[in-house]
Amino acid sequence: MEIKKLMMVGSGFMGSGIAQVSATAGYKVHMFDITEESVGKAKAGIEKALSGSVKKGKLSEEQFNAIMGRITTTTNLADAKDYDLVIEAIVENLNIKVDVFKKLDEICPPETIFASNTSSIPISQIATALKRPDKFIGMHFFSPVPVMKLVEIIKGLKTSEETCALIKDLTQKIGKVGVIVKDGPGFLVNRVNSALIAEANKCLLEGVASIEDIDEAIKYGMNMPMGPFELGDFVGLDVALAVSENMYENTKNPMFAPFITLNKLVISGDLGRKTGKGWYDYTSGQKKIRDDVNI
Repeated sequence: MEIKKLMMVGSGFMGSGIAQVSATAGYKVHMFDITEESVGKAKAGIEKALSGSVKKGKLSEEQFNAIMGRITTTTNLADAKDYDLVIEAIVENLNIKVDVFKKLDEICPPETIFASNTSSIPISQIATALKRPDKFIGMHFFSPVPVMKLVEIIKGLKTSEETCALIKDLTQKIGKVGVIVKDGPGFLVNRVNSALIAEANKCLLEGVASIEDIDEAIKYGMNMPMGPFELGDFVGLDVALAVSENMYENTKNPMFAPFITLNKLVISGDLGRKTGKGWYDYTSGQKKIRDDVNI
């Protein structure tokens, strides 16, 4: 089997990023979401990003038009029947993901491969609901997708070697570095990163340093592009909380228990950059300190 065209289920920040890099690599991409507004916004975002590359001379007008021509949109999940690979990038919730994949299982022919962009939910747990667990795999992209090179390829208990090889090959063809990871809570990167974030939260709680000073220390002391709180705002605090909850639920390790201040921010609707406020305040267009969340 050769993967020639794929369907993206979910057109948010991650889904549109995966669609962009796949179309840039020459794949036909059909992007699904539940409303025309969502897929329209996602496609406009891709167009804006690629237009920036044209202005910088990194992409020709001809290349731009070809890439955009390979991206189509839909609000009809039944369109998945015509695609070799379906990649899901929706909310980090087991029940919602399972519901979507059960529908896809009925829609798609037996040879279609399913992949989830989940960042922490065990692949084998989702696969139990499917008739094709051998053709189900994890493809954990990192944010922002067009920039970050890594894709964790998560092999579930029943994922076939053939499926694994096909996804490894696809990952390379779209210009990413694929690392094979055994199934488990948080996989590899988020497992390690969750431990770092948990310790940063503990330092904040104990008054070791402020949010901004912890971020600065991690960035410049460990040579990381972002500190843990800044990173949380970038990926979305709702996503960060979901990862924390999944890690704790699947390991029962108290280290991973959701941080109470993070939970309060999510409840209040302050989810980071996408809502204007998170650990920091972005409403002015610049990142500013929020004294009301420093403990």
